[in-house]
Amino acid sequence: MSSRPVEGPFRPPWLDRLDARTVRADLVAGLSVGVMLVPQGMAYATLGGLPPIYGLYACLVPLLAYPLFGSSGQLAVGIVALDMLIVGAGLGALAEPGTERYIGLAITLAMLVGALQIGMGALRLGFLADLLSRPVIVGFTAAAALVIAAGQLGPLLGLDLPRSEFVFEILAAAMPALREAHGATAGIAAGSVALLLLIRRFLPRVPGALVVVVLGTFITWEWDLGAKGVAVTGRVPGGLPGLDVPTLAWADLRSLLPVAVTLVLLQLMTVISLGRSLSAGHRYTVEPNRELLGIGAANLLGSLFRAVPVSASFSRSAVNDRAGARTPLANVFAAGLVAVTLLFLTPLFAYLPRAALAAIIVVGVLGLVRPREFVSLIRTHRRDGALALLTAVTTLLLGIQEGVVVGVVASAVAVLYRVSRPNIVELGLVPGTRFFRDPRRFTEAEPIPGIKVLRVDAAFSFFNANYFRDYVLERSGEEREAGVGGHAPEGTSEAPDGAERRSGSRTRAVVLEARGINDLDTTALEALRELVGTLDRWGIQLYLAGLKGRVRDVLQRAEPGLGLDEEAFHLSTWYAVRHVLEVWDEEDGGQRLDGFGLLSGDADPRGLEHDVPLT
Repeated sequence: MSSRPVEGPFRPPWLDRLDARTVRADLVAGLSVGVMLVPQGMAYATLGGLPPIYGLYACLVPLLAYPLFGSSGQLAVGIVALDMLIVGAGLGALAEPGTERYIGLAITLAMLVGALQIGMGALRLGFLADLLSRPVIVGFTAAAALVIAAGQLGPLLGLDLPRSEFVFEILAAAMPALREAHGATAGIAAGSVALLLLIRRFLPRVPGALVVVVLGTFITWEWDLGAKGVAVTGRVPGGLPGLDVPTLAWADLRSLLPVAVTLVLLQLMTVISLGRSLSAGHRYTVEPNRELLGIGAANLLGSLFRAVPVSASFSRSAVNDRAGARTPLANVFAAGLVAVTLLFLTPLFAYLPRAALAAIIVVGVLGLVRPREFVSLIRTHRRDGALALLTAVTTLLLGIQEGVVVGVVASAVAVLYRVSRPNIVELGLVPGTRFFRDPRRFTEAEPIPGIKVLRVDAAFSFFNANYFRDYVLERSGEEREAGVGGHAPEGTSEAPDGAERRSGSRTRAVVLEARGINDLDTTALEALRELVGTLDRWGIQLYLAGLKGRVRDVLQRAEPGLGLDEEAFHLSTWYAVRHVLEVWDEEDGGQRLDGFGLLSGDADPRGLEHDVPLT
């Protein structure tokens, strides 16, 4: 896979790939996305408590700004449902939805989000996206989709229900009011949902949302359903938004900061993960810091032209990709279609039923609920499955922002726990080979009497230093009970409790297969020094096999005082074990080398045999 060259921040890397064929492909893709943007933009704006026109504003300047810095050729930028849910939940406590203050706060929020994203991109913090796990995304997205769908019950049924970010509150308010549902509104909603699902199933290339908007508007106008109680959008102002710098008040910025941070975290996960997945099939890679700059510019510059927060859309990006988009120029063409709509077509939306917009929202977000992903996570890795369920349940019970925070914190705790409990495996020798394997997976692997061979698969750091030391001491001293190999010398520690006789002789040597140790800090170094000292008092010699150069350099700089001589270091586990048995044979005239097939006749003089761990 080839990667794009890193360009200067003011020269988009995709400019070098432009030609007539690319422009035509981007034009087709941009128009395909544009016909989705218009109805979805209006619908998602209402989800965030904003007038529909602000959904179109959010799909204009931001789409022109993203290509200046963004690196993804298939990412479709614009207003998205999840962001609007967070906007509605966060701003609802600060102002009345739909009011001028509410709208002003939403625009200021977009500016704040953009500034944070640009700052993160400039500081090259795009790597933070790698710290946010897939289970968190799966759990939050599914729960948020359910909240969004439940929140549309009012418009779908023609009921005046209170706004809430809690599904159970919405359902509790809706159930007693079902008998008051407006028949014509419910009929439009049901027909719109059915039509959207049928188009998605049988005509996936047809813009179902646009079809629903056109038909719904025509039916409402033809039969004058607005006068009969069907809620309609009403007059939608036309024209392009002018330059309007948001008023920045310190009190507002402070109130908006938690919402902004939540949006930044969510967009960081969405934009970079989606960009990477789309680029995989197009022989290039996205650059996370560029993506932060691109989406940050979209939010910041868009806020100057009355745009609310924008991000990358899963559904529209998929359409953009299928339609043949090759560069971010497709976003520019999509913005052009939105501009035409703003200039000439907004009067047609006066009869647009809000039930149709609600249906577009519901069908759009329910596709984000994927039970198979939960099943796959649980089946593949129970801890990841539990994390996804925790994030989903927290989002449903505590709230949207709380769900994001709990998911991210739980993900970080899970990572720290895994780091603090590294994988340590006791190995045995596979007869007739130089391979040391886990006997639980390789039943033919046999332990070497008197030698504990342990494999460590983690960085050795302050997170896991004590666990590592205690584990090795426990495994090394389990035969040191009274009557097995004699008593411990006076003044030394006794073996851990629960010791069991596992072989005919006590442990006299420990070989650590250390190929998996890729780092060593000072806390771990001190734990290793304590380990060496304790084993020495027990009469056990420690050997290190397969150390990486950087780790051995740290050990060498730490001497004197570590207690390891040159013979304690070996290039491989096989060589370390052979050395130990050779020393013992010389001491007592034994035949251990011969017994385990470790004679020197077939030895690699460099000790570079290929005994790479398989488990």
